[in-house]
Amino acid sequence: MASQRQWTREEHILTLSLYFQLPFGKLHRSTPEVVELAALIGRSVNSVALRLVNYAACDPYILATGRHGMASGAQQCMPYWNEFYSQKEKLFYEAERIKAKLKGSVLEDSLSSSQKAEISKLTGSTREQLIRVRVNQNMFRTIILTNYQKKCAITGIDVPDLLVASHIVPWADNKDERLNPANGICLSALYDRAFDKGLIAIDPNDYTIMLSKELLEHSNSEYFNVYFASIERKSIIKPIEYIPNPKFLQYHIDNIFSNHN
Repeated sequence: MASQRQWTREEHILTLSLYFQLPFGKLHRSTPEVVELAALIGRSVNSVALRLVNYAACDPYILATGRHGMASGAQQCMPYWNEFYSQKEKLFYEAERIKAKLKGSVLEDSLSSSQKAEISKLTGSTREQLIRVRVNQNMFRTIILTNYQKKCAITGIDVPDLLVASHIVPWADNKDERLNPANGICLSALYDRAFDKGLIAIDPNDYTIMLSKELLEHSNSEYFNVYFASIERKSIIKPIEYIPNPKFLQYHIDNIFSNHN
């Protein structure tokens, strides 16, 4: 009887990357992303799904909610979990590099047209660093849109081209939390801009929308009644898995929203 094929480091990296992109309820064989990864690495969908739930057994977030993954086999996953859990930027970049190699393409092919145009003007380490940043920003977008079922948390708009993966604590302000799904919220473009500029905020106590005093000064205008009056103290649509961290929401209020009050 032939010995079972061992999982390689590259396969573990790809599967762990996918684990962080999917909600717990999607770690199964019928999820399209699981089917796609299985085909890419030449494994059965059952094998990939099992490895995903092995990673769930390593995840303190899942365990803290009273759920559990598949502990049998988790010991093979734990070294990769320990290596990459606090280095997701490294993980996602490496996973996309491996994926490009297996597809016979280059990493830049995963970027949008505008991102490709942006990096085409650069060379050397500056180019590589920007590619790394864009790969991770794209991954963050995937994670956040999936977490919110591709719907704006304020309006429910579900047209992906109109949605933005908004950071609560800005990308530049906290390197360690850049790719934390609890540091993101899915918003349509108008509300992303308003949130980014501190004209609106989310109350960390009840997850309702707050309007700044600066914005309230326009309460007599027609656009205010159409776009803002209706959302004041409205509860956001909750995500599937990672609800915004109250500490991050308070940071946004103290450091960005407060500038407009």
